[in-house]
Amino acid sequence: MRLSPLYRTVLAIAAPSVIELLLTSLTHLVDTIMVGRLGAYAISAVGLTTQPKFIMLAVFVALNVGSTALVARFKGQGDRKSAELVSAQSVILAILAAGALTVPGILLARPMVLFMGAAPDTVDAAAGYFRILMIGFVPTTLPIAITALLRGVGNARTSMQYNIVANVVNVVFNYLLIYGKFGFPALGVAGAAIATVIGNCAACAMAVYALFRRRSGERSFASFSLTRENLVPNPAMLKRMIRIGLPSAAEQLALRAGLVIYTITITALGTEVFAAHQIVLSILNISFVNGQAFGIAATSLSGQALGRGSPDDARRASGACQRMGAVVSTLMGALMFVFRRPLVAMFTSEPEIIAISAGVMLLVAFIQPFQSSFQIYAGALRGAGDSLYPAISLAAGILLIRPSLSYAFIHLFGLGLFGAWLALLADQAVRFALIALRFRGGKWVHTRV
Repeated sequence: MRLSPLYRTVLAIAAPSVIELLLTSLTHLVDTIMVGRLGAYAISAVGLTTQPKFIMLAVFVALNVGSTALVARFKGQGDRKSAELVSAQSVILAILAAGALTVPGILLARPMVLFMGAAPDTVDAAAGYFRILMIGFVPTTLPIAITALLRGVGNARTSMQYNIVANVVNVVFNYLLIYGKFGFPALGVAGAAIATVIGNCAACAMAVYALFRRRSGERSFASFSLTRENLVPNPAMLKRMIRIGLPSAAEQLALRAGLVIYTITITALGTEVFAAHQIVLSILNISFVNGQAFGIAATSLSGQALGRGSPDDARRASGACQRMGAVVSTLMGALMFVFRRPLVAMFTSEPEIIAISAGVMLLVAFIQPFQSSFQIYAGALRGAGDSLYPAISLAAGILLIRPSLSYAFIHLFGLGLFGAWLALLADQAVRFALIALRFRGGKWVHTRV
């Protein structure tokens, strides 16, 4: 069956984004799998650093959402000069913000993992892992900022390419530095962190090159021009970027605060249970790529359509993204249901951890359609500049539904880790219901940026 031009356009953005996001997720997944040979403590050590790292990335999410929406809108309007201004301001702010967060991240690594509920056998490994990640924080965040600009113009292929390189480098150095192969020292969990930083540095070099590159004399809308006007802070443009991005920053902070509470609740169940949780969470994170990829397509296409003054095109493109994402998420859920035990067995050979993880994977399969649809509808709203409502929807689920239900299911009903993930399923269902109402109401296409 031949796809319509609209669906082909969606796939042209979403397909490279799937690969890019999959590779981004694989960095953490590969670390988890490869340190899994060292024992449950190593899986837990890597997992404990996830939420604190993303809390520190919340400021960059604010900048990125604003820059993506504005670049998409300016491309739709044909305003190259304004798009270049957004690109320059976004990159400079990302470098300054990452530099400012690096030292506090290094100094507070140990108190942070203790706050997360690290058991005595995981504290040193987790703190060391996080310190090394923070040393490489600037080259970690800069490619993220550049990727946001490329997404705004619908260019997902370039970021896919530098993420491929980052993951290949990460896998190679993981093998060399975790286990001490070919004369390299066996550094264990610390080796995984060093490999991640090296991979991020490789991606950073390629991303910066892509931003400065010119093709056949044509200048991309997502490009970096070294002009005085672009390099000097522009209050008016920064205000527009922050106005769009601030709700998303609040959304990320709410998300990470909720996940910190959620994680602390689960760490109290013991190292083995938390290791099982981390395995299932790693698989869930991989499944995010479907909703994120079609959400990126919805952001780009809705923003460009509204820039052209065509709200009907924005609705049609976003609807197409949601329908395609729903098909893929349903298939993914079915595969996770059928192959749940082989999937978790990739991470560990310990029977008890496999049994706990496989039981929770039943819920992960049912989560897929809700998770995907929320991400795609939220992407469409963000492309229009309506970033407040996705933040409200997420906060309702992550700060109210999930913590209260997880406490009740674990401590009142004695359901353990399965109860915690049952609360997560309820959270995703509530988010989906709220965002779907907003999307179908149609007010988002009239948002001013």
